[in-house]
Amino acid sequence: MLQVLFHAWERRLADVTKDRVVRPFEWGLEWIPENGHRSGTPAADLIGDYVSGVMADTDAFFTPPPTTDYTLTSAADGDLLTFPSAFTTPHESNNTVRCRYFPSRGAKAAVLVMPQWNSDPGGHVGLCKLLAWNGMSALRLSLPYHDQRMPPELHRADYIVSANVARTLQVCRQAVLDARRAIAWLKSQGYDRIGILGSSLGSCLALLTTAHEPLIEAEALNHISPFFADVVWRGLSTAHVREGLDGHIELDLLRAFWNPISPRGYLERLRNRKTLLVYAKYDLTFPVDLSEDLVRAFQEMGIPHELAVMRCGHYSIGKAPFKFVDGYILTRFLKKALSPEP
Repeated sequence: MLQVLFHAWERRLADVTKDRVVRPFEWGLEWIPENGHRSGTPAADLIGDYVSGVMADTDAFFTPPPTTDYTLTSAADGDLLTFPSAFTTPHESNNTVRCRYFPSRGAKAAVLVMPQWNSDPGGHVGLCKLLAWNGMSALRLSLPYHDQRMPPELHRADYIVSANVARTLQVCRQAVLDARRAIAWLKSQGYDRIGILGSSLGSCLALLTTAHEPLIEAEALNHISPFFADVVWRGLSTAHVREGLDGHIELDLLRAFWNPISPRGYLERLRNRKTLLVYAKYDLTFPVDLSEDLVRAFQEMGIPHELAVMRCGHYSIGKAPFKFVDGYILTRFLKKALSPEP
């Protein structure tokens, strides 16, 4: 009975959004290095070869060159931190990273917050303030193609998750590079205990960042899946993306091409980190069996973690009372995980 009710509510909440666009399938070869192109080679082979090279050294793929070009500007509701992205896209507005900073007086711990796909500028600001009230400074990162990083031709952040195979891979990579530069800034401000919190798409990107950023001690992952492609293929929120993919690529091949941005291959790197896994029992966007598969992988590999299962869905977790319970669980975990060792 509860499942029927929550699934109906999830579909109603998803239907509120009327501006989803089915974009055409594209391989996106212009998003991979030109030296990987060979005349006459099928696009799928070119991308496959590129991905094989990436997986041979994901540290190189996800490590940005250092920068000192940070600017912090005072603002009424979260100071604005900007810096150049380490990955340059064709859209100038997307190449400057924008973060909102919520310092906690005297804090030595800080949390980088990565919101969900298509989060508006106010998304997760309340959570950032809750973290700050609990003694942890918070830095909210606007994901690529979100907020003021969105070019004029877009009204949704379609370029970070789309039916363009290589672009999706590279823009998610950009998000990880941006997150690592943001964490480097936090370290430069004197924070000696750094965590990361991500929701939905932000959860996937937060895990990828943790797997490649040694400064992160704890990660709180809100909505989880082992594979990026499977969520896009099966999820309620990405049905329009699936429509663009259908007839052009099969799930197995898509999963292989998006392997670099899928959490499953990086779990061993998390063995020495503190991890909280959160999923929603009635989720139609991150199908529950996928969440359970990732939890099972943590268990079978003996990767330390804590687990919380919310009795709601993907959209309804943002509604009262579930958003308050979720915020409490996430904040409590990070406060404990980033507390000074006795």
